[in-house]
Amino acid sequence: MRVNDPIRVKSGSFFHDEAYFGRNLSLAAEKARQAGGGHVLILLDCDDHCPAKLGPRLDAQARRVSPEVSTVVALASREYETWFMAAVESLRGIEGMSVSVTAPHKPEATRNAKGWLGKHMPHGYDPIAHQLAFTTAFDLDAARSVDSFDHLYRRIEAIVLVGQ
Repeated sequence: MRVNDPIRVKSGSFFHDEAYFGRNLSLAAEKARQAGGGHVLILLDCDDHCPAKLGPRLDAQARRVSPEVSTVVALASREYETWFMAAVESLRGIEGMSVSVTAPHKPEATRNAKGWLGKHMPHGYDPIAHQLAFTTAFDLDAARSVDSFDHLYRRIEAIVLVGQ
């Protein structure tokens, strides 16, 4: 399976500016079409938005913009880094992550996941510098304790294993 490079967007503009949303989704849809039946993954920090309302709205908006391409909307509970918090034991020693760090009881209830991660690293956490290394290493099963990651996992699993 080939995965295209991400198209990084400003979430505020993506949520509230239909033209911005349309341009970026059209670009991603074209890349998916070139891949021959690919899918578009919309993955955003949910921040304080209600995922149960925002997710279906973005999904409907994506279908209006590009109905011929399958789209998966995944809203990370508060921040993408929340998923790293849930699986932080698998990140020990990577990019300076403390070798004794343990996941908080309810990662999705923690505000400022980036700050939490940074407290356990000698030079702080920087998404640009650390996100890729953490993404390639974090324990997917441990991260499934966060509902938003489990939702994404199940959607991707259906696409990959079942071909839906």
